[in-house]
Amino acid sequence: MAAIHSNTLAFRSFQINQVTRITPASNVLRSILATDFRAASHQSAKSADGEEHERSGRKFLFVKRKWCEEWDPQEMGCFNSKPNDTGAIRRRPGSIGEVAVFVPGLRVPESSDELPLQPLGDGLPRRLTERLAALRNRIIVMAAHEALYMTKPTWRITITQHGGSKSADLLQALEDYLPTLLGLVKDGSELEDKVQFAWMNQEDDAEVYMLLCVLFDFLWQDTSMPSAWYEVLSVLHLMALLRLSQANSLLVPKTSIEGYHAKVSEENKRASVEIFLKAAGYLECAIQHVLPKISPEKRWKGLPVDLAEGILKAICMQALGQAIDVQLGLAIDSPKATLAVKRRLACEMVKCWQQAHESISDLPLLDGWAEKHRLFVTWKHIEAKAAAYYYHGLILDEGNSEKSHRTAVAALQSAEELLKESKAACEAFHAAPPVSRSPPLWGSMRYLQEKIHKESSCKVRINKDLYNKDNIIIHDHADSAPPLPDFAVALKPDEYRLPPPLTDTN
Repeated sequence: MAAIHSNTLAFRSFQINQVTRITPASNVLRSILATDFRAASHQSAKSADGEEHERSGRKFLFVKRKWCEEWDPQEMGCFNSKPNDTGAIRRRPGSIGEVAVFVPGLRVPESSDELPLQPLGDGLPRRLTERLAALRNRIIVMAAHEALYMTKPTWRITITQHGGSKSADLLQALEDYLPTLLGLVKDGSELEDKVQFAWMNQEDDAEVYMLLCVLFDFLWQDTSMPSAWYEVLSVLHLMALLRLSQANSLLVPKTSIEGYHAKVSEENKRASVEIFLKAAGYLECAIQHVLPKISPEKRWKGLPVDLAEGILKAICMQALGQAIDVQLGLAIDSPKATLAVKRRLACEMVKCWQQAHESISDLPLLDGWAEKHRLFVTWKHIEAKAAAYYYHGLILDEGNSEKSHRTAVAALQSAEELLKESKAACEAFHAAPPVSRSPPLWGSMRYLQEKIHKESSCKVRINKDLYNKDNIIIHDHADSAPPLPDFAVALKPDEYRLPPPLTDTN
């Protein structure tokens, strides 16, 4: 690639200095890039034979490769870039690692020029607004650290050396932040819409990516709104996703020290159920008690799709569905659990994933993480139906009539067909960007992968011999599958209540 002209470098340096809404981690990169560009410009001006000019170009390309190789502008919201543009940055295929629990793209807070607040008459005391700014700035730094830990497996070794995931600390910081934040919306306060709160999608990697957008003429946008309730909604959303990330860490099978096959401990399974219910509780609170506080106009024009009611419901039902899946795995391992219990759990799981699918399917989702989330819901919905039809078929087969046996075969064959579909859906999910890996099978699906085909083939053979019918084999499970029982979902989100607002007196 040809060296970059010194005027271009100087102009890039000027543009960088105009960026004011920037987080601490980006300040470091901004300083490095600006210094390099200014130095390059100065050296190029002194160069007579082009040698220094070429060296400055190499510096620029090194920075570009160093920070751009993991990002794809089109994927991350920079819509001015085109695949065939000569200067477009193309991301090398990366991976977010093993996924047992999918965490939709994280949203992290961005620093605000309006905090701490200037005196606003009889509003909140200044020392309270300074506390708000201090708490929020701490969250910005912690959220950036956690975002890297969650989505950059190749960086986790370095991050782990400095303490690994800090999700528990970040959750506590968010809990500490809410009472002060709610002080802006307490009864009689006029500050609810006086502060512009800005957030960015983690998949945009906006801390560094904002600079790249400036450098390479791409369009970068954050999502901000002058609403304290928007900030509360964003905080609850982040808390829920952090819980899902914790559950994923617990449910990715670990290989034992002795080198035995990877497995998930029963302790981790039970802990994950509690975590899923907490995540669902945050989202239920957001849907019922925070979204209604935001005016319909702001919800329609200002809220990002990540905070749309349909997405929040989908993630809430995902959390419940995955909690029930863990419970089904525990029931399979328990000799005391009956077929009826297992069927009920599987049918409840279908209902959760069905609601998640309905909530997310009508939204105008873009490519990238939103599409990957939809593929995850589709995969788990099909997988849950396979489990439900399997256990339904086993119970139907306990009947004494030919009709019940034929219906049982239809249910088991439906389970087998759905299992094949779920494998294809699983592959589509993991292949979709950002690519991921499937962890070793465990729990309910490890058992069902072994049993469904075996039971289906066995029941078809037995019924053929018993009734001497050649039409036992049914080919279209969508038309012939018996209806599943309709069970109400017994598992409920943990109730979460917003803390009382912090005022100058308390």
